[in-house]
Amino acid sequence: MIKLNIDGREIEATLGASVLTAALDAGIYIPHLCDHPDLRPAGICGLCVVEIDGVEGNPSSCESLAAEGMTVRTTTKPLLELRRAAMETMLADHPEECTTCTKYLNCELQSLKQYLGVSEHLSIERRNRHIPVDLSHPLFVFDFARCVKCMRCVRACNELRGAQVLKVVEDGEEKRVGIETGESWIEAGCRFCGACVEVCPTGAIMDKPELVQGKRRKEALVPCRANCPAEIDTARYVRFIGDGKYAESAAVIREKVPLPLVLGYVCVHPCEGSCRRALVNSPISLRNLKRFAVEHDTRHIWKEKARHEAPTGKRVAVVGSGPAGLTAAYYLAKLGHEVVVFEALPEPGGMLRYGIPEYRLPRAVIDAEIDEIRNAGVDIRTSRKIESLSVLIDDEEFDAVVVTTGAHKGSKLPIPGNNLRGVLDAVGFLRDVSLGTPGMIGNRVVVAGGGNVAFDCARVARRLGAEEVRIACLEPRDKMLASPEEIEEGIEEGIILHTSHGFKQVMGDDGQAVGLECLDVASFSVDDGKLKVEYVPGSEHVIPADTVIFAVGQRPEIPEDFDVELTARGLVEVDEYSLETSIEGVFAAGDVVSGTASVIQAIASARKTASAVDKFLGGKGNIEEKLAPESEWNPWIGKAGDFASEQRHEPCLHNPEERVTNFCLLDNGLDEENALAEAGRCLNCNLRLKITPVKFWGSY
Repeated sequence: MIKLNIDGREIEATLGASVLTAALDAGIYIPHLCDHPDLRPAGICGLCVVEIDGVEGNPSSCESLAAEGMTVRTTTKPLLELRRAAMETMLADHPEECTTCTKYLNCELQSLKQYLGVSEHLSIERRNRHIPVDLSHPLFVFDFARCVKCMRCVRACNELRGAQVLKVVEDGEEKRVGIETGESWIEAGCRFCGACVEVCPTGAIMDKPELVQGKRRKEALVPCRANCPAEIDTARYVRFIGDGKYAESAAVIREKVPLPLVLGYVCVHPCEGSCRRALVNSPISLRNLKRFAVEHDTRHIWKEKARHEAPTGKRVAVVGSGPAGLTAAYYLAKLGHEVVVFEALPEPGGMLRYGIPEYRLPRAVIDAEIDEIRNAGVDIRTSRKIESLSVLIDDEEFDAVVVTTGAHKGSKLPIPGNNLRGVLDAVGFLRDVSLGTPGMIGNRVVVAGGGNVAFDCARVARRLGAEEVRIACLEPRDKMLASPEEIEEGIEEGIILHTSHGFKQVMGDDGQAVGLECLDVASFSVDDGKLKVEYVPGSEHVIPADTVIFAVGQRPEIPEDFDVELTARGLVEVDEYSLETSIEGVFAAGDVVSGTASVIQAIASARKTASAVDKFLGGKGNIEEKLAPESEWNPWIGKAGDFASEQRHEPCLHNPEERVTNFCLLDNGLDEENALAEAGRCLNCNLRLKITPVKFWGSY
């Protein structure tokens, strides 16, 4: 540490600090614009000039190193005049319409103008620079008419990120920010990291408004994490994969979910749907990277830091062993409670085992995940159907109960013929197949519905030997609820689609289904929860079928003796804040509360419920864990000439002709080469949040 005097105050500073940094750290504000905490000083703006005893002229404080015994003045009248002149020079080239700028009230230039008392009426002539706004970038807007040539963006691009895209280029008689070769942003190798946006003090470089307006900062800048219901730190685990640290990557995922490998196979990946890379070409294959990280975790470092609290003496019963039940049980056991899971079916897993076909989710994966949950201290008892909660509370003396029985009751459309032989509901059909008792299925199968479950049924029917399998649904192809990969894989396997179809009746002959009578749909809408469909007059036609499977929804099957209050939809009603049902000490989570949802949504729901149960039992409700090592990410991402055109890497699927002959695993995931390449496509959006925010003068 050294001592120096600034404006009559003796302050301490770190040896090697600039005069500007020493002053700001001591709460003494010196106006500055081109300086940024994360960038090397440039001394461009002319605002941070000071007077230093023994030094000629008015040096820039950002470039002057503080020294022992130094005397500095920052507020003299000549300095004020120099700063006002520098500010007027910048404003002369800057548009006057501040109030129409997106950065209004959050602009460093505007703040400094107010601090220095510079009005709109300048002492020098303004120049009108007619520089067109560049909207060609997929993520950012470049309005260089607002540029004040502080060159922060150039330094961030080159010094902080190493992307080497932005340069100082000659434009006639003046210099400006741009791309040296005259190429487009994509051709120049832009990494889309947003560092230039983050450090820009004006509205010269900004996020495209539609990407950020009305959103919280983290949600807008790192949407992959914000859109994960369980809030998995997506960018972090992808970066670990890119660095070859697979155990660390798996640990990041396990910080939020106890079923990471299951998610690597079947997650609906809402994170990918919001990935900013999709605006460049295609989103990062996040689900496949998750699977890769967990499958290549050979060190299991997450176990070293896993929480295992001392026994609390409290007992919790969990009814149902699907993803919600397993998740709630896992976290409650780690908090020290004795947890028993009751499952009505012969094996645990709920819809994971009895609703998702084995070719999508191998049973060995489910078993391995459940083994880890058992290792956490969870007692799972199968073939134990609970008909009354009072048995658990009164007879077995559990202190709390969590109902996670899911939505295992299938639905059929209320149309004539829905009770004929050969008419099935999707849930019952898939469960019977998983139990090894699928029953008879015809050669011609029609599945009514357009979601992922409909494709599961259709693809299972093909594997059971059906020669002709069709899917008919209300929606047009581009509005189908099934994921794009499910649709494409199904078509590859010979599934025939009939979109924009409504259903009139199941045709029968001697009690046996022989076809599904349909109508063409002209349009449909949902108004206040009610479906309104307009059919094409005279479009009735029959799709021949000896098996009709309705995949049109499912609902909870809640025993009457549970005595919990239900919603109008037949779901368990829980308090918005406590997550408690109408019975004290009884909680609920997952599909039984929300209706049919995804695995990741069930896990997220159960995490919140586990926290609520722990609070009810006298705990703090803190289920958070830090399983991965702390790491300071290197902000340097380097230059990549063809970065924008790098295509998404997909796993290799088995041949469709082979796939439909068995229930073996559909794909083998990403190999190491493709996983590393896919991780390398990440825009590293989270690095933007690590750039130090600039304080305005009112903060000192």
